[in-house]
Amino acid sequence: MKIGNFNLQKDGVYIIAELSANHGGKIEIAKKTIKAAKEIGANCIKLQTYTADTMTLDCKKDDFIVKGGTLWDGKSLYELYQEAYTPWEWHEELFNYAREIGIDIFSSPFDKTAVDFLEQFNPSAYKIASFEITDYELIRYTASKMKPMIISTGIATIDEIQDAVEICHSVDNNEIVLLKCTSAYPAALEDANLLTIKNLAETFDVVSGFSDHTMGATAPIVAVTLGAKVIEKHFILDKSIGGADADFSMDKEEFKAMIQAVRDTEKLLGKVDYIMTEQKKKNRQFSRSLYVSKDIKKGEIFTTENIKSVRPGYGLHPKYLNKFLGKCADKDYEYGTPLSIDTI
Repeated sequence: MKIGNFNLQKDGVYIIAELSANHGGKIEIAKKTIKAAKEIGANCIKLQTYTADTMTLDCKKDDFIVKGGTLWDGKSLYELYQEAYTPWEWHEELFNYAREIGIDIFSSPFDKTAVDFLEQFNPSAYKIASFEITDYELIRYTASKMKPMIISTGIATIDEIQDAVEICHSVDNNEIVLLKCTSAYPAALEDANLLTIKNLAETFDVVSGFSDHTMGATAPIVAVTLGAKVIEKHFILDKSIGGADADFSMDKEEFKAMIQAVRDTEKLLGKVDYIMTEQKKKNRQFSRSLYVSKDIKKGEIFTTENIKSVRPGYGLHPKYLNKFLGKCADKDYEYGTPLSIDTI
């Protein structure tokens, strides 16, 4: 499975820098953020494509007021999305700019009109946001465009996740990435439940990854060790820009450090390896082997006093010790002499 030119099975972990609302309402900040994402080694910059009117109703009734201990409590949904949206008229310039400097770019559509709008840019994938996983018609319509589908599972039941996967299959789109996600902003570490990452892949026969809203880089690093092939995290050029997502976004230096940590983790994980390399063979000089630990005369008995397993490793393997004990020496052995198979 590929996203753009990136092979998720061979090229490592695909790292998405989520722009979201972190542009301060200025296209130049958005472009500088895209450039910074490229410079620090992110594989992709991701947008969100909606307007307040495609997301909700301009209504001040209690149902439409954000509450529950979020960063946005007290605002109406309409006010929040008016503040956070990325103007649609920016998209062409942002897509062209990202491709010009060599970083992948795609977006999260939040309704069918957004999908139709984004199709003109031929994005390399589509991302379904966590709260949209219950919008089955949006999933069906987006999947029908035959781009890889990256779906966050934050608020979904296991049945809804199954439904989302089957909807993609129903339109012959089998290129699916499910992201473990905790839909809290920020998310507590104890709510991450990263063991789910491997289970998503095994249960639904998909590629799995992690959309992270925790603070810091610990969770993405652990996610990689558990098999995440995609990591998504909110990225802001500078937290002084402010905005709806600034508090749980990583700035340039933080995101750069996270990417480096992920790449280091990939190196550390490596592969299953029991091959005896030249380096391993060389290092065996520091292992234990059988040596004469006291001068031995011909006819004397080999004991644990006159032969021992010690460093270095140029002598006989310690597993042969019992082959010697109690036997008579066939010749004189000098202190410090390595025993060999010929001795037996």
